[in-house]
Amino acid sequence: MMASVSFVLPVLNESAAIAARLADLRERFPSDELIVVDGGSDDDTAALASPLCDQLVQSARGRALQMNAGAAAAHGEYLLFLHADTRPGVDAQSLQHYLVQRPGWGFCRVRLSGEEWWARVISRFMNTRSRVTRVATGDQMLFLKRELFHETGGFDSIPLMEDVAYSKRLRRLAAPCVIHEPVTTSSRRWREQGVLRTVVQMWCLRLAYALGVSPQRLHHHYYGG
Repeated sequence: MMASVSFVLPVLNESAAIAARLADLRERFPSDELIVVDGGSDDDTAALASPLCDQLVQSARGRALQMNAGAAAAHGEYLLFLHADTRPGVDAQSLQHYLVQRPGWGFCRVRLSGEEWWARVISRFMNTRSRVTRVATGDQMLFLKRELFHETGGFDSIPLMEDVAYSKRLRRLAAPCVIHEPVTTSSRRWREQGVLRTVVQMWCLRLAYALGVSPQRLHHHYYGG
């Protein structure tokens, strides 16, 4: 029996990408639910998304808060949390191949957009890290049963590392199902901020979090406020 699916996309000022992403998802996953959760965009994101999704949910700003709000509105057996700048590598049929065994949770391998050598190297390290640690980042289309989501309380209401924190809770319950076909996620951050600087910043964030620095303090230090 096929599993019903709800895509949950937390967005904030994504007018440049949201229409194309939703149109692509609708074409490739015509039977699945598309939920966009807007965190108070001050551009045309909501207006562009509304006619292309099944539900447009308004939420307080914050990725964890937005994903929890989208999950509360979803009807699918599985919740798939997807960034607006990330494209799934699977199609509807391939996705069902993974869900037919009814895994509790999982995530995808990842591929940074572009053909530069550094994008391939970073992608490989990201995939190795997630495979060894069984911890996914938001770029990896974390998915889980809606029932399990509600049983575990969803994402912690923290401003940063919500995906890491949730993965660590979920891996204590069951091993993740890893989808081999990688999602393709934008390498814009690396291009704009610099490859070395971005890599160092991301590893410093993860290390500081692992050492017990609060997500609130990390968010304030790296992003301000």
